Amino acid sequence: MAYNRVRIVRKPWGREVHWAAEKEYVGKILEVKRGKRLSLQYHVRKKETIYVLEGKVRLTLGTKTMIVDPGRSVTIKPKVRHRIEALIDSKLLEASTPQLKDVVRIEDDYGR
Repeated sequence: MAYNRVRIVRKPWGREVHWAAEKEYVGKILEVKRGKRLSLQYHVRKKETIYVLEGKVRLTLGTKTMIVDPGRSVTIKPKVRHRIEALIDSKLLEASTPQLKDVVRIEDDYGR
């Protein structure tokens, strides 16, 4: 048995823990600090499913906004604008296709 390499990526809103990086998929834990939010963004090819493990987030998905509590999951299809904002410290699981650099930022609180 061989262990996978776990990679920690620091972000201005918290951090990502990349626990799986395979040719077919990527698995991450997103740790988002209360009051922080990710970019308003979309992906050209990347498809992702988010599962709220702990906390509570506001998810903008297209023209809709929803509150997502622990135990709920949402799939975000390519080309759909989206943003995650932590209402309290939150941990989310993300499973996605492997196109990690496929990010088109529309708005960003951190000047990226």
